[in-house]
Amino acid sequence: MRGMLLVARRDLAGYLNSLWGYAVIAAVLVVDGLLFNAFALGSQPKLSSKVVEEFFYFSFGTTVVASILLTMRSVAEERQTGTIVLLDSSPLSDWQLIGGKYLSALLMIAAMVLCTMYMPALVFVNGKVSYGHIAAGYLGLLLVGSSVAAIGTFASAVSRSQLVAGFASVVITVALLVMWLLAKVAEPPLVDVFSYLSLFDRHYRSFMRGQINTEDVAFYLSISFVFLLLASRFMAARRWR
Repeated sequence: MRGMLLVARRDLAGYLNSLWGYAVIAAVLVVDGLLFNAFALGSQPKLSSKVVEEFFYFSFGTTVVASILLTMRSVAEERQTGTIVLLDSSPLSDWQLIGGKYLSALLMIAAMVLCTMYMPALVFVNGKVSYGHIAAGYLGLLLVGSSVAAIGTFASAVSRSQLVAGFASVVITVALLVMWLLAKVAEPPLVDVFSYLSLFDRHYRSFMRGQINTEDVAFYLSISFVFLLLASRFMAARRWR
């Protein structure tokens, strides 16, 4: 655990000492603010719960994009700059290396998500909404961010460049997003499989509405674990080449 925290601190310092992390967070805040004003608030009166639901709807997209941008450089950059040799020769296990890099990205994503809390808080100026609704929505965003960050970490671990890692992350994420479309045209039992693998339609909508289901939480945690495990296995295999 100590080794993982050391890697996380090193990578977190890399985010904070460069403009990349700040640029991604700033871009997300600007886009979220514009979308919140244009669509969530809009020009027509709406129920407060509907405003919050729409906020979490478009925040899903910005969180996914930010998670990919923050993780595509985690391992691929080490390989491009040649510092991957230092990691390979370190006494840390592959799980500690991957876990530390994932943890640093997750902390950046959490900070970014929490910076948007002022937007749903504006609803209380002229309306009222359940605190539980807001808490459930943010839990959903953090779970989505953690899942896509795991996908991005895996893509970065298997790629030789940051651009390839970013492209691979997009392909995997989009594939999981369109599973609900495949579920509409598939036959049983594949329809249940495709529906369950849907990253947004089946598992995130309940968070948007302020509901927390154990199945949805387990799904996002499972996605995170599987892709982190694959990333660590690939790192281990590459060490022995």
